[in-house]
Amino acid sequence: MPADGSHSTSTTTVLITGAAGWLGGLLAHRLLTDDKMPGLRMVLTDIVEPRVPAGAASGQVLALRSDLRKAEDRRAVYETAFGAPDVVYALHGIMSRGSEEDFDLGMSVNIDSIRGLLEEARRAQQQGGARAGLRPPRFVFTSSLAVFGGPLPDVVAPRNTPLTPEGSYGCGKAVSEMLVSEYSRRGFVDGVSMRLPTIVVRPGPPSFATSAFVSGIVREPLQGQEAVCPVGRSIDDPALDEVRLWVTSPENVIENFVVAAHVDGSRFPAYSRSVNLPGFTVSVKQELDALKAVGGQKALNLVRFEEDATNRRIVCSWPSKFDNQPAVDLGFVPEPADFVEITRRFQKSLAK
Repeated sequence: MPADGSHSTSTTTVLITGAAGWLGGLLAHRLLTDDKMPGLRMVLTDIVEPRVPAGAASGQVLALRSDLRKAEDRRAVYETAFGAPDVVYALHGIMSRGSEEDFDLGMSVNIDSIRGLLEEARRAQQQGGARAGLRPPRFVFTSSLAVFGGPLPDVVAPRNTPLTPEGSYGCGKAVSEMLVSEYSRRGFVDGVSMRLPTIVVRPGPPSFATSAFVSGIVREPLQGQEAVCPVGRSIDDPALDEVRLWVTSPENVIENFVVAAHVDGSRFPAYSRSVNLPGFTVSVKQELDALKAVGGQKALNLVRFEEDATNRRIVCSWPSKFDNQPAVDLGFVPEPADFVEITRRFQKSLAK
């Protein structure tokens, strides 16, 4: 891959793990229009067989069911008819609440399978790529703000805030970030670890993420369904103003996934390939105000308050404000919309 992130060969093979999820599906569809990936071919894999994106040409996409905890399945997604991937998007993982409730599963998926994929990239590079003079594959790892915890500065800067996770999910992400940086330093991959803001509004059913309510208290009421807010005991509870989150929209994060495939890896310091993706701060109260502005009092009345101490502890351990400039300097795109606009955009999507 040249310094500008484009590919010098006539084909580009992209592997997306966790591709059956809504984010993986959006990414696969978006990559079909990325003109920096000539001759695009995609390998989509997940614990269930992913859907082939609409608009893909015949034979352009392989959709595979795999369990990436298994060495033979990791080998299989690297040894398809398309050959070794030029770009890997590691989107799979066990979410925050799930990692807390099943420690062994979280460690196996969030750390062990990521190292296994990195080893497959290393093996492919050593067996073929290095001898052919090709650059190592771009390895895009989806990390999280959960790598941070404890006392934090008012504004988190990317290079001077230590990783201090307060949960199993954040621990797994922090360990895998370090692996991506180390494998990049050794030349096995050309890695980028993206710490994603909380993405709102997520479509579809609720996930097992601790932050799932951030989308749920907007998504369900706008569809006439009740939603549970685990923060506060009523709409007048001061806790709604106190709990703040760093967020971005699905559209913005997908554009930054595309940027991650092409950003010049030499612009990262040798000791870290991690970047905090751009976002903005919103309180739970501001979310509910946006819900009322878009859906009216009827929608707001569908929010039921049930204080959840575990959920609040984990969410409040995450930082709520970052310095966007370092990511913007690398070419990542800031969120252009405010929360009311994001909520309105989601409401319009329901009519499609």
